[in-house]
Amino acid sequence: MIGLSLLTRPASASVLSLFAVLLFYVLIGGVNLETLFGAASWANYAARIGIVALPVGLLMISGEIDISIGAMIPAGAMSVAIISGHYGLPMAYGIAGALGIGMIVGFINGILAVRTNVPTLIITLATLVGMQGVVLAGSKILTGSASVPLNAPDWAKTLFGDFIFGGAHQVLILWWIGCAVLAWVFLHHSRFGNWIFAMGGDRESARNAGIPVDHMTIALFMMSATSAAFVGMYQAILFNSAQVSGGMNDIFNIIVSVVVGGVLLSGGFGSITGIFVGTLTFAIVNKGIDFTDIDRNWSNFIIGVMLLIAVAMNTSFRQMAFGLVGAKSKRRPKPATPAP
Repeated sequence: MIGLSLLTRPASASVLSLFAVLLFYVLIGGVNLETLFGAASWANYAARIGIVALPVGLLMISGEIDISIGAMIPAGAMSVAIISGHYGLPMAYGIAGALGIGMIVGFINGILAVRTNVPTLIITLATLVGMQGVVLAGSKILTGSASVPLNAPDWAKTLFGDFIFGGAHQVLILWWIGCAVLAWVFLHHSRFGNWIFAMGGDRESARNAGIPVDHMTIALFMMSATSAAFVGMYQAILFNSAQVSGGMNDIFNIIVSVVVGGVLLSGGFGSITGIFVGTLTFAIVNKGIDFTDIDRNWSNFIIGVMLLIAVAMNTSFRQMAFGLVGAKSKRRPKPATPAP
């Protein structure tokens, strides 16, 4: 019964997926796990998409989705590069500008989500396309170029552009771990987490129960867009430049990481542990193939198969969880009826 209880947890599918990927790489790809775990490429990549995957996962648990993150990564990068690189203003202004544009776009997404009946997939798709145009046109108008150099001061390099563990691992890994801890407390040990699960289960019932659904939705969209802008800002400081196209390919990767992490697209089910492990799994699949003799062109096929298996496992484990809860309810003894 204990083993069954563990399998019904949201993170179970992601943990099993991780073990399956490692087993596949060892048996089929001939990977040396010591070499793989000592590499920095997959860990840096996991941190980059993982910081955005956390708030996106919270949003998906609440029953919504945000794909505008693909435009917010270059928006954050170009903002800090234009403000502090092209115009030479203090780096604090550039950081504030990058995070500020993330909060504004997230607020717009949230307002449209709660004030209209348009699905958030369509809303954030429109924001994605619109922000692509704003970033490109704005960069051309303000700087005359689609690539802007940036020379960050030492304190900014220490916080956002430094390397740890021998000079290969980016300091973003520590940011990711810190954000994961905060998100874990937020979702699993606060009333806000209960509100998010309730919203994903039945939004109208949550509203009738007194949960501030609209305010929570807006806040979650702001967290999602701001986290993407943060990653873009980080990359600009790390690489001393920003480009209008940077980060666009991360949309799919972030959503896949969240789904592999056990979050249902329909909402109401998921965990921070699962999202964290799902991000690790996706990063190892994406970057770990470089440590094998497998043709790199097969990576997308492996990712697709992994996604299908993860979705099937998530659905099965969720049904097992509900079945286990139902079985416990049936076994619970009824209270004795008092004698007349």
